[in-house]
Amino acid sequence: METTKNIILTHDEINHKIKRIAYQIYESNVYEEEVILAGIDSNGYILAKKLKAVLSKISPIKPVLCKVSIDKKNPRNDIKTSLAVEDYKDKSIVLIDDVLNSGTALIYGVRFFLDVPLKQFKTAVLVNRNHKKYPVKADFKGISLSTSLNNHVTVDFDSKQYEAYLD
Repeated sequence: METTKNIILTHDEINHKIKRIAYQIYESNVYEEEVILAGIDSNGYILAKKLKAVLSKISPIKPVLCKVSIDKKNPRNDIKTSLAVEDYKDKSIVLIDDVLNSGTALIYGVRFFLDVPLKQFKTAVLVNRNHKKYPVKADFKGISLSTSLNNHVTVDFDSKQYEAYLD
C-alpha cells in the first residue's frame, strides 16, 4: 500500500517563503553591514544557503554562512560551528532550521550562542509547528501549521522540485 504525501508547500511556495524571510531578515538588520546566517546542519544549513543567495541580491548586507552541528537525538552533546567565536561575536545572528518541531534543536542552538555577546539574535524556520516542548519561537517563519503530535513534517531540498509535506 502506497502512503500519500500531504503537500504543505510546493517548490514555488517554498521559494516565495524564502524570499519573504530574506526580506524580513534584511528589515530587521537594515543598519548592519553583516549578518550571520547560522543554519542547523543539514536542512537548516541548506535553507541558510538559500537565504544567503536571496539576501545577497536584495540588500547591501553581507550574509555570512555558519554551519551549526547539533546532535538532534542528544542535543546536550557538544555543539560545533563552522565559524570561530570571534567571527560572530558582537554581530547579528539568525539561527535557521527547516522545521520547528518540539523546539529542542532551536533552544539548544540559542543556548549555545548565548555564551557570546551578540548585537541581535533572531530565529527563522520554514515550517513552524505548534507543538513546542520549549519556550522558543521563530521570529521569521514561512508557514505556521497546527498538526497532531504523530504527524511528521519533512522538507525535501534534495530534488529539483523542493517540497514540504506531512507524513
